[in-house]
Amino acid sequence: QVQLVESGGGLVQAGGSLRLSCAVSGNLFRIYVMGWYRQAPGEGRELVASITRSDSTNYADSVKGRFTISRDVGMTGVYLQMNSLKPEDTAVYYCHVGIPPLGQNDYWGQGTQVTVSS
Repeated sequence: QVQLVESGGGLVQAGGSLRLSCAVSGNLFRIYVMGWYRQAPGEGRELVASITRSDSTNYADSVKGRFTISRDVGMTGVYLQMNSLKPEDTAVYYCHVGIPPLGQNDYWGQGTQVTVSS
């Protein structure tokens, strides 16, 4: 079992920055990938960024160059630095952890609201 607690969402003007944090506890040694997803009203949940235990990263095209994902060495936390925010970044952001076999062991945070005003 893995537990995730998110923090750092809020309201920001376009062009501003926010940093999301996710504290992770539980069976940390089994974690392979950590990441952030988001879901806007009326939309499906989409991958924003992910990072593996070997520090391989993956970003959605819409956030490349603006967002940066990082993690603690012991897999105890994952972070999303969001710069140059746009109104279209408004969504609920969810922390995610995946344990092999991937797709069968997914853990999610409770979600944190990010609102970007124009």
